[in-house]
Order: sequence, then C-alpha cells, then structure tokens
Amino acid sequence: MELIDKLNWRYAAKAMNGKKVPQEKIDTIIEAISLSPTSSGLQPFEIIVITNQEMKEMIRPAAWNQSVITDCSHLFIFAAWDTYTPERINKMFDLTNEIRGFKNEGWENYRQMLLDNYPQRDAEVNFNHAAKQAYIAFSQAISAAAFQGLDSTPLEGFDPEAIDKILGLKERGLRSCVMLPVGYRNESEDWLVNLPKVRKSKDDLVTLID
Repeated sequence: MELIDKLNWRYAAKAMNGKKVPQEKIDTIIEAISLSPTSSGLQPFEIIVITNQEMKEMIRPAAWNQSVITDCSHLFIFAAWDTYTPERINKMFDLTNEIRGFKNEGWENYRQMLLDNYPQRDAEVNFNHAAKQAYIAFSQAISAAAFQGLDSTPLEGFDPEAIDKILGLKERGLRSCVMLPVGYRNESEDWLVNLPKVRKSKDDLVTLID
C-alpha cells in the first residue's frame, strides 16, 4: 500500500519554498518518464528540465504568474512532437532493432503501416496524439515525485505559444503541452496544504462489467 499512501499524501502544491531537490531524485523522475508506455513505443515528446532562475522568471508571466514556476526546484516542461515524420518514426524503429540485435518481419511490417499512415495525417491530429503520450509520462512523473516525498504541481495554465517562443521549441519541431514544477511545499503559504483530498466515490468512478 506504499504507493497508495504516497498518492494520498501528494496534492497539487500551490506554493513551494525554493529548496533544491537532490539530483538523484530528479534522475529517478526522468527515468520513470523514460519508462512510460507510449503508442507504438515512439516516445513522441521531449522534456525540458529548467533550474535556471532567470529562465523561470521569464516563463512565469506566461504561466498566469504562478509562484510555483519560480519557487520550484526543477521545472519540467513536456513538449510533444508537432507531427509525425518518416524520419522520427524510422529513428525509433531503427533504435529498437539496434538494441534488440535483430529485425522482425512483423515489426518491420508494422513500421511500414505507420509510415503509410501517420505522416500523411493532419499535423494537428498528430500533435494531439503525441501530446496524449506525453500526458501518460507526465502522470508517471507525478507518481515518481510523490514516491520520493517530492511535491509537484500539474500545470496547464500557461500560454503554449509564449513558452514555445521562449524555449525555441518550434525550431525543434516541438510544442509545449503541460508543465510540472517539482520541489517542496511551503506549508505556511499554501492554502491547499491541509485541506482534505476530494475524490469521487468508487461507485461514481467505476462501472464493473463481470
């Protein structure tokens, strides 16, 4: 039940105290992100991890001036591919073959199926699909942080175009989709810290079909 205990402990911290998180804990979060499942194993996103205080100060106005942007230890920005390209698809399939040390006919047929379909789709459809994969990893990052006693604050409240411009993401074929400040809660400044966690009852959440 340790995982459930940690998830009950975590909440979306509204204020952080600026204390630095040890690098090994950040590395664990990054590893958890890397191990997240993604559609076809393509990992169609990147993460930008920011500790530079000047950069965080630049980002804060584009994120509704939320204090956790500048008071966190590490700011994770999840940026999804702006679209799927043959080069991106082939790179991941080639990496799979290299690591596994062999080619599989079924896997190569699957590669060709993606190549015949994904790059031809509308770029916005592809971005939305890639962003969903980023959100899976984003959720895993939240759990990894909580498991280590770290606070985090899921943030969609920001101007993606402004963030993309600040970080030069468009030039890299990326678009920001969600942010995660990570650090330690400031209990004296956070109105949410002592309030009970509110969730649906299981009856309202789960439909069982047996």
